[in-house]
Amino acid sequence: MKSTKEEFRVNGDQVLAKIKELIKEGNIRRIILKNEKDKVLMEIPVTFAVVGAVLAPLLAAVGAMAALLTKCTIVVERKE
Repeated sequence: MKSTKEEFRVNGDQVLAKIKELIKEGNIRRIILKNEKDKVLMEIPVTFAVVGAVLAPLLAAVGAMAALLTKCTIVVERKE
C-alpha cells in the first residue's frame, strides 16, 4: 500500500488540537511528533489511535508533552 507524508509545523499549544483533527480525518496510517531539533518524541500508529478506549490516555500524554514544547513538527503518513 502506497503512502504519502506531510509535515505540519505548529506551536506547542496547537499540537493537541492538530493531532485530534488529523485523527478525525481517518486516512492516516501514522502520526510522528518531533521536537524543534527534529528528534522523534512520539509515534502513533493508526491501529493504536483507532481504539477509542486507548485514545484518551494517548491524547493526555500528547497534551502533557506539548506543554513542554515551544515548536514542533507533526509528520503524517497518509494512505493513498
